[in-house]
Amino acid sequence: MSRPISAGWRVALVLLVSIGIWGCGGQGYSAKAQDKAHKGPANRLAKETSPYLLLHAHNPVDWYPWGPEAFEKAKREKKLIFLSIGYSSCYWCHVMERLVFTRTDIAKYMNEHFVNIKVDREERPDVDDIYMTSLQIYYRAIGNPQAGGWPLSMFLTPDLKPLGGGTYFPPEDKEGQQGFPSVLQRIQKAWTDTPEDLLKNGEALANMLKTTVRVRPSLVPIKLDQELVTTAVDELKATFDTEFGGFDYNPEQPKRPKFPVPVKLSLLQKHLLQHPKDQGAEMLYFTLDHLAAGGIHDQLGGGFHRYSTDRFWRVPHFEKMLYDNAQLADVYVAAFKATNNPLYKSVAEDIFTFVLRDLTDDQGGFYSALDAETDGVEGQYYVWSRDDVKKALEPEDVRLFGQHYGMHREPNFEHGYVLEVVRPISKLAEEFKLTATEVDQRLRGINAKLLAVREKREPLLRDDKVLTSWNGLMIRALAHGATALNRPEYLHAAEKAATFILSKMRDDNGRLLRTYRAQVAKVPAYLDDFSFLIEGLLALHTASGDEKWLNAAIRLQDQQQKLFWDERQHGYFFMGTDHEELLVRIKDMHDSVLPSGNSVAVRNLLRLAKLANKPEYRQHAEQTLEAGSQVLKETPRSAVNMAVALSEFLMVPAAKLDDKQSSVDEDADESDTAKIILVAGQEPAAEPPAKKKKAPEYVKGQAFLEFDKLPSDGSCEFCIVLDIQDGWHINPNPAQDEAVATELTFKSKLKSTIDQIIYPEPEEHEVPGLKKKVLYYTKQVEIRGLVEAPVSALGKDEELEFLVKYQACNKDRCLRPVIMSLKVPVAVAKKGEKVKPINKKVFPPQ
Repeated sequence: MSRPISAGWRVALVLLVSIGIWGCGGQGYSAKAQDKAHKGPANRLAKETSPYLLLHAHNPVDWYPWGPEAFEKAKREKKLIFLSIGYSSCYWCHVMERLVFTRTDIAKYMNEHFVNIKVDREERPDVDDIYMTSLQIYYRAIGNPQAGGWPLSMFLTPDLKPLGGGTYFPPEDKEGQQGFPSVLQRIQKAWTDTPEDLLKNGEALANMLKTTVRVRPSLVPIKLDQELVTTAVDELKATFDTEFGGFDYNPEQPKRPKFPVPVKLSLLQKHLLQHPKDQGAEMLYFTLDHLAAGGIHDQLGGGFHRYSTDRFWRVPHFEKMLYDNAQLADVYVAAFKATNNPLYKSVAEDIFTFVLRDLTDDQGGFYSALDAETDGVEGQYYVWSRDDVKKALEPEDVRLFGQHYGMHREPNFEHGYVLEVVRPISKLAEEFKLTATEVDQRLRGINAKLLAVREKREPLLRDDKVLTSWNGLMIRALAHGATALNRPEYLHAAEKAATFILSKMRDDNGRLLRTYRAQVAKVPAYLDDFSFLIEGLLALHTASGDEKWLNAAIRLQDQQQKLFWDERQHGYFFMGTDHEELLVRIKDMHDSVLPSGNSVAVRNLLRLAKLANKPEYRQHAEQTLEAGSQVLKETPRSAVNMAVALSEFLMVPAAKLDDKQSSVDEDADESDTAKIILVAGQEPAAEPPAKKKKAPEYVKGQAFLEFDKLPSDGSCEFCIVLDIQDGWHINPNPAQDEAVATELTFKSKLKSTIDQIIYPEPEEHEVPGLKKKVLYYTKQVEIRGLVEAPVSALGKDEELEFLVKYQACNKDRCLRPVIMSLKVPVAVAKKGEKVKPINKKVFPPQ
């Protein structure tokens, strides 16, 4: 989470700590023999399941997990608490563990004078947010410009009030910075000599914390209009790096690390659906191209590292996080849908390949992260030397590979070459006198060889806990990818993950839990867990048409409402009513590397209001937008997903209830799915007998083929014709915002395939109260493409099934999305057999 800290705090705080360097960053550290993990007797952390906590299970420090045992000891013995928060793929967390917490002399002093608590921030984001915000307030109060980081090292009073702290501290005093032993001694002396001053410190910081995290309603109501959205887009575009892509760029600090921040890229994508010629398009695709070519993108194994240490996307901080890859996969899938650029499809598929290969549990859940280091050396697993490549490849392949990935230049990293695309395939084709396709195929083969070599290296530490919120993001991405890329295996993986979470990550009362590892699920789920999972389930429902995912989403949304809703000021708290009571109960409207839970909740509520026909969901969405409107107005770049949510709210005016769809039953079937059977070369067959209580068909479809048989040596054009009843419309492809796109998928008995699907351009329509035009299809729509039979099907009878997913709407309401099945029995020509043109009105001779 991320929220602005007022610059106005100036209070008389005791200066406890000489501030440490910013954690989880920096360069120049490498492990030595004495840095290896301490293997002494186990402490209390050995009973935990978090991989991060288990890394400290044999430290000589008498660590406690966060909980009553530690709190009671601190109060009973009147000791200060040292709170250390990190995560398993945090590089500087590992450095502090090796250099500081394994030192017996340091551990002895910590055990004697402090109660020492270790927390995995990914398991307990509430604890992390409270004390990271406290550190930022402390920094401002003492005039320190740093922003915080991990490991988070905080000192607390026995009743958990923050005193002060820092991030990484070295084991010895060095270059004007106090080492951790000096910090401990200074704080302990203050506690011994002037405990009253420290207690006042804690009280002051706790009060500032409560003021900082409070979401204050605007004294003057803020109008929810398009201007708020436009301002967020314009402010984001103003931070664009014109040379290397990316946003949040400050030309006065060009050497700062750069993060992809997918949620901001998504805002531009949503904006471009309504304004396709906006300059934001060039910014977006320029950024995506540079990300794909950079060292931040794992060119061999797929997926993205967490951020770039430089402006050029060249040398990353090497950990790989599930949440980054889930969001970036979604961004690249959407980019492919909008542009049909094969690069974006390739990048998205590479991400999915990486996650399914390296971050997927056998039961279906997705793991959290891969570490950045091997033997204490960051990036060693990923980098290459010229000798490494020469040993693995033939000489001609060495030259091609080196030219493509920059190995003909000087190394770009202190430990070797980080692979980045410096010469595109088109240039290599000219130089090597090959076609672009031949170069691409050769590079794919070379990459596969080197990936196999890399996988023989010492494996990276993998954080194999399953987090509900991050899994929700991955489920959403896979569901979107399944339909956009025509990859049914992605849908299967998404459904398997959703089934795992809904069946394994609940307590005995059915309450959703946050984390799972080693057959243990624990920690009550937070707002992000609910909202991200609901979003994933809704994407699954859209992709599969299966009502069970919609029903599960509705049940979770109703639970979320009971556990997290703020009845007084509206919006959702981060912690539920059944969480332990901490210093404050957070309600966050700001995005971080993740979208805020409140913004995702608004988008979920808007979709559910239509799908479940429950107007109260829309009311809660509007109230949450109002609760977050001041944040959106004052700091729009910190709330971009709320801007997306507001855009969607404005796009879909409140609809009237359809009495026939006033509820969603747990046992709902697909009785409203339209099914029409057609025979190639004939007029449409009669519609099947109407089912009892069958809803009216506002959209009817026909499928036509160009030939009487599928050719033996080529493709056959097809055309799907949709007739839409007057007064109704369906969404285009691509759809605006989160509307359900009209989408064609395909199945066949003999494994024929379809390609080059062309959707028509949508019509523009004015909607009262909206500045921008709404896009949709009316009357008649034609979707065209090519179908091709495999060699194994020659001379056999094939059955094609075209599946058209659409959502019918009129000016008052939208029906549930349905899938229309159009089946076409057709023969496949024998080898050399001629085929006869048919349906000449649909396929006029050229």
